Order: sequence, then C-alpha cells, then structure tokens
Amino acid sequence: MRFGNRVFGHETRPPQRALTIQLSLNNKPSDGSGRMSREAPAMTDAAIEAQGLVRTYGAKRALDGVDLTIPAAGGITAILGPNGAGKTTFVSCALGLVPLSKGRLRIFGGKPGTLANKRRIGAMLQDSDLPALLTAREHITLFSSYYPNPMGTEELLELCEITPFADKLYKKLSGGQKRRVQFALAVVGQPELIFLDEPTTGLDIDARRVLWKTIRRLTETGSSVILTTHYLEEADALADRIIVFNEGQVIADAPTDEIRNAVGGAVIQCVTGISEADILAMPAVLSVGQSGRFTDIMSSDAPATLRVLLAADPSLTDLTVKKPTLEDAFLDLTRPKGEAA
Repeated sequence: MRFGNRVFGHETRPPQRALTIQLSLNNKPSDGSGRMSREAPAMTDAAIEAQGLVRTYGAKRALDGVDLTIPAAGGITAILGPNGAGKTTFVSCALGLVPLSKGRLRIFGGKPGTLANKRRIGAMLQDSDLPALLTAREHITLFSSYYPNPMGTEELLELCEITPFADKLYKKLSGGQKRRVQFALAVVGQPELIFLDEPTTGLDIDARRVLWKTIRRLTETGSSVILTTHYLEEADALADRIIVFNEGQVIADAPTDEIRNAVGGAVIQCVTGISEADILAMPAVLSVGQSGRFTDIMSSDAPATLRVLLAADPSLTDLTVKKPTLEDAFLDLTRPKGEAA
C-alpha cells in the first residue's frame, strides 16, 4: 500500500478518439519492407508497468513521475483524481494515443500501441460515438472482424443486454443503449486488459447497474479492468484496488478497503447550531463540513468529540456515527495541505 511517498506492502511490485477504440488493428506496414511491423511481447505477469512516467504539455506536467504496476491476473483497478489530475493522460499513454515525454511504460512487456498489444486490449473512452446508420448488431459484427478470437455476436448481445434493440439503428438508440453498444465493442475481442473511461456517465441508475454486473462478469474470466470514474460509489462498489492521481502524481495506491480506512476515526453527522470554528476546536476533530442541513465532523476519537459536542449543544438532533466512506478518504487525500474541509 502506498500513500504519497510511503509504501506499506501492496502485493504488486512497486516499481480521445471520436470512436470507441478498436485501436487500428488493420495497421499499414511500418518498417518499409512490405511486412507488418510487430513487437513480440515479453513474457510478463504485469499488464502495465510504468516507471518515472512523464508527459508534458508546454510547461505543464500532466504526468509527473508516475510509478505503478498493474498485474495481468484479473480484477478491477479504479483510477481516481480531481479534474486535471492526469487520469486521462495516463490512459491515453497506455493506449499508445499520446507519446511519453520521459520514463518507461510497458504494456504486457511491450511498447504501447503495438499490434500485438492492440489485440489484447479493449477500450471505451468517454467521448465515444459511432456511425449512425448501422444497427447495434452490425457494429458488433464489424468490430468482431478486427480480432482473431472474438466473442460470439449473440453471446455478446445477451451479455450486454442489447438483444431487445440489436436491430435498431444506432442513431435511434437512447443514451444508455448507446453506451451499452460502446461497451460491447470494447470487449468483443475478449481482451485481457480493458480500459473504461467514465463508462456510466449520463446513465440512469438501472443502466449503471447493468453495466456494473457485466464488468464483474468479465473479471471472472480473467480480464483486468482499468476504470476511471468521477462516481466514487461506483469505484467503491466495483474496484479491488484504488489508485489516486493528483497533480500528475500517484498519491495513493492500495486495496479499496485500505484506502477507505486510511482516514481513520469516524464521521459524526448531526444537526447543530454550533459554528464550524467552535467544532474544529473540540478534541480529536480533524475536519468539519456541511451536507445540506447536516454538519459532518471527521474525528480521530469519536467518543471524545461526542462528549464535548453533546455538552455544548444538548439539543442537537439527527445524530449518527459511521465509518469513513471512500469519498471521505478521497477528499482527505486530495485536499490541499493546510486546508480544512
């Protein structure tokens, strides 16, 4: 487990395109010989290995010395971070869409973007769209032809719950139905590594849960999933491991439970007339925030805080004490130093 520059023994080794990506599997010859240029992947148990990864845009470092390893043994890794933290840039580098400025990045032991790796990877990016005048079934049939061992069309239609609208034109599908088709195209090649960039953006709760169920089923077959999302409850529900990016760096990397528990203590929620400044002065209080009419108090010692809180406001109501959530941990990790909640 790693928080900032500290390492606590994680089991892994330390160190936008307009279309849902099929990643140019029909590459043109690139070595001038009339033959396809291919890089044979090295034998490795890691899907992704990044060491000192840097990507600059002018004076800005979108990635600033990223070190991480993601195993090829299945499971779901969620990459979280504020806007501009470097999440999408990292995914783009891993897919071979953006070149590195510095450092080393290996995908299944080879360079990003090689033909050998493209056949092992699926991706669903946030800004995805598809030709309007093909049906969902036609899109899947077309994309199936790009891969040596694709999933059967009917099997995939059923897996992604597309069968009821499989023969409708893409332009006539709802937003949620389009996202299901885009997801199906990301997994049609039975990839070993799947990148999902904000996969449920714009979906209602029922459509989101359908996609969650499908993602879980894929990991049961050994696929590794890299999930970037702004929905922290989605990461909490799906991910085995959380990697937090902030200002181009990895500031936390641990199993989801350890990230959630890293804050320590408890969250006290109540309705009270006591000011935030007065609450901050109470014993063991780490931070104070508001959620509508509720006051949220992060405490390292809930009983000590409660004794003083109840003495100061015996009439407070709606009192609950709970363990910190992933959102609490995320906000604590990404909050600028010295800034109160």
